[in-house]
Amino acid sequence: MEANKYKISTHLSIRDAVKKMDEGGISFCVCVDDEDKVIGVFTDGDFRRAVHHGIQLDENIVKIINRDFIFVQKDYDKEDVETIFTDTIVSRIPVLDDGCLLDILSAEEFHGPGKSKKRRILDIPVVIMAGGKGTRLDPFTRILPKPLIPLGNDPVIKVIMDEFHKFGMDNFYISLNDKEKMVMAYFHDHELGYKINYIREDEPLGTAGALKFLDGKVKGTFFVSNCDIIIRTDYGAFYDFHKNGGYALTMVGSMRQYTIPYGVCEADSRGVLKAIQEKPQYDFLVNTGMYLLEPVVAQLIPECARYNMTDLIRKAQHNGLKVGIFPVSEKSWIDVGQLSEYKEIINKLSF
Repeated sequence: MEANKYKISTHLSIRDAVKKMDEGGISFCVCVDDEDKVIGVFTDGDFRRAVHHGIQLDENIVKIINRDFIFVQKDYDKEDVETIFTDTIVSRIPVLDDGCLLDILSAEEFHGPGKSKKRRILDIPVVIMAGGKGTRLDPFTRILPKPLIPLGNDPVIKVIMDEFHKFGMDNFYISLNDKEKMVMAYFHDHELGYKINYIREDEPLGTAGALKFLDGKVKGTFFVSNCDIIIRTDYGAFYDFHKNGGYALTMVGSMRQYTIPYGVCEADSRGVLKAIQEKPQYDFLVNTGMYLLEPVVAQLIPECARYNMTDLIRKAQHNGLKVGIFPVSEKSWIDVGQLSEYKEIINKLSF
């Protein structure tokens, strides 16, 4: 395996380390000092913990790396490696030679094709909220319903469903309103191998109202996703975070950096200028539109009424239910609901 792909310098910020992981399509990095010696590892889990602890992404990566990590020497015993991959959740092991990174062993490559540990299987239902008109994607949605907006050779809703299927999920509920017959016709004409149940909205019910139809029908934890977002993360880790935290509702939040395009001034109570910062950048944890819910949450939704997810979250908190947030990096969230971002995605990504 190409070891340099996984190297990050001790001089990087957390933000730049996460960016390198995003660009490389990896969730694991090895931090090396100026003498190329390995001093620790950094994973997407470390990123999430940093966000939860309020650590700024401009902080140096050394602040949050794991220095107590599993590694092997260049003369490693294959049986020892086999034991590590079998008995732990580790999927990458650095191979060191005199403290320097020589190689990275992966569970998949070590076991050989067809013999690696299977991806975590989640046998739980998924609700895709597809009843909106997609006004942000006008003029495309004057003709096509939002779920059928193309990404490469497939409509966005199929891309979303395929992403869930990577983790074993094939039972989908799809809420429909605008141009519903076109969406149903697509699934009728394309045998995808998924179980599909339709929730028909006679009137638009907002981003959460249609979930009331599941009250009493879904007995366990279920996913909810908007139909214009794709989240590329470990859904198994998301599920574990939700269950282990005892949350009734957990949302996926993406770290987004925004620049104020002006000089920002700070003044005291007398109007005296204390400081001015030119075009400052701020990080925000943004709701992406993907959630995990327990059935008790659906009971809070009023019957046949327009109700948004923000209303449901506030009501859940008001009723003493625990609400969590699972952070992902900026590039892990693909938002095709904005026309400008949709055009950028079409130019950059292949599906």
